[in-house]
Amino acid sequence: MNKHEHKMLELLKRGKQEFGVVATKAEFEAEGTRVDELLRLLEIAYKAEVPLTLKIGGCEAIRDLLEAKQFGVSYVVAPMVETSYALTKYIAAKNKVFSDYEQEHTDFLFNIETITGYRNRLELVKTAAQDGGVDGVVFGRVDFVGSLGTGRGGIEDESVTQYVCDVANLCKEYEIDFVLGGAISIDVVHTLKRVREVKLTRFETRKVVFSGSALEMTDMKQALLDAVHFELLWLINKQEYYGVIHREDDARIQMLESRWKILQNNV
Repeated sequence: MNKHEHKMLELLKRGKQEFGVVATKAEFEAEGTRVDELLRLLEIAYKAEVPLTLKIGGCEAIRDLLEAKQFGVSYVVAPMVETSYALTKYIAAKNKVFSDYEQEHTDFLFNIETITGYRNRLELVKTAAQDGGVDGVVFGRVDFVGSLGTGRGGIEDESVTQYVCDVANLCKEYEIDFVLGGAISIDVVHTLKRVREVKLTRFETRKVVFSGSALEMTDMKQALLDAVHFELLWLINKQEYYGVIHREDDARIQMLESRWKILQNNV
């Protein structure tokens, strides 16, 4: 492990011990995490004794599910599920890849992150709560306001918070998990607490997942600051890693270019 990864490990350990961190997170979907990057994050998570959440590429992404199983992921999230039919495809896919025993040790969730998904929320939650269904819903606020055409500037509007609470209430009624994500920062702790009054199992930044009970802690500002620092270190580490790969053949390329020019002149 390099210095950035050691600092990430330190932050993750502290988050688990002091701030209610319950997982770190990667995405095959929007973030486009590559397998070598995922392996680095898995090592950090393993050493911190923190599970990993993986957002797969779609509701029927079999290869992503196979890799989630191979890498021992604890939470699997399917993105952009808008209809009960799409959810049944996800359920069938996870049942195909994971045995009943393996599913006892892995939680499966799906994203409601569009107004279409919200409008179909009752059918979606009912389908999720059926025997052999899935464990919960992740409400993605950034994509949700994008689907409304309002952009990130409207993410804290009262109407959006009400949409969130509506879905949380259904999850409470049908006894499945409710997770909130999207532009989570110290400025939205009041929104998180309001949602928790309904139901909030976990909430997540791009790279760090917190228990809903973490909101009862007094130092959420430091907790969320550490989450930003963790993501920043992740991106710096990723940039340096690929920068080394990008530069590793520079000398060889320069030598071959010089030789090529000489050979061309001699033709």
